[in-house]
Amino acid sequence: MFKALREKLKGWREKAEAEIPADAIVGEKGRKIDAKKLDEVLYDLEIALLESDVAFSVTKEIVDHLAEDLGGRRMSKDVPFEKGVEIALRSAITKALTVPPLDLFAHVASKPKPVVMMFVGVNGTGKTTTIAKLAYHLQKRGLTCVVAAADTFRAGAIEQLERHAEAVGFKLIRHNAGADPAAVAFDAVEHARTRGRDVVLIDTAGRMQTNQNLMDQMRKIKRVAEPHLVIYVGDALAGNDAVEQARQFHEAVGLDGVILTKIDADAKGGAAVSMAHTIGKPVVFVTVGQGYEDLRPFEVPWMVDRLFEES
Repeated sequence: MFKALREKLKGWREKAEAEIPADAIVGEKGRKIDAKKLDEVLYDLEIALLESDVAFSVTKEIVDHLAEDLGGRRMSKDVPFEKGVEIALRSAITKALTVPPLDLFAHVASKPKPVVMMFVGVNGTGKTTTIAKLAYHLQKRGLTCVVAAADTFRAGAIEQLERHAEAVGFKLIRHNAGADPAAVAFDAVEHARTRGRDVVLIDTAGRMQTNQNLMDQMRKIKRVAEPHLVIYVGDALAGNDAVEQARQFHEAVGLDGVILTKIDADAKGGAAVSMAHTIGKPVVFVTVGQGYEDLRPFEVPWMVDRLFEES
């Protein structure tokens, strides 16, 4: 992420040193932080964050907080100036990513069955495949899954879920293309209740957040299915667009968490920082490949390390 910035900040040490708490480095003792040098570093940092797809508003907040935290302060003589800035930056990004977590598997285990989850997002994020991956992992934990093919606007979505159902082994509830999506969701929940199934996963049509009719349809699905969780599936490559989309979906139906897809496709990771900070909801999982196994729980330290990787 910060390759250009690294070239300017010479002499950085091993990553392990980043575990030093920021408040142990910056304080009232040590050498005074040079204001001009700090301004130069903060400018470079702002550019690096923007180039890494961190939303402008989030970038500005991070940089402003750093300027406030470091301006007029002193830094331990035991740590090079550049390293001190890196540690302070890691701390600021960690804070931006740190929102109340959601352990989805623990949530499912603790709730009366069936636990209903609704998945929303725009076209092309990999929502349908992500649902199949999650069903695979839930079933590996001994839970039974019902998937509602409530994306009835796109016949291909139903066919895609049929293939996943055959490969993974979950029960698929589907209607014909063009049917009422809320009716599909309702039937899936009723099937799970009458058959004693554990989890219902509702796939919805990929909708642009600016399409009011489709957003109204999504609200209807939520009213009918009464999901315990609404999960936004976002594309890590979408950058600032994904952040604005997540914000508008959150305003429309209320999100409980985010699954970030395509993190393996050279995504810079800024979308994770931006979404978590903007909507105040956690990234629950990231997808790291095309296979059913390639869904991993999101961990803040892992993402921060990824942001600081050499490229």
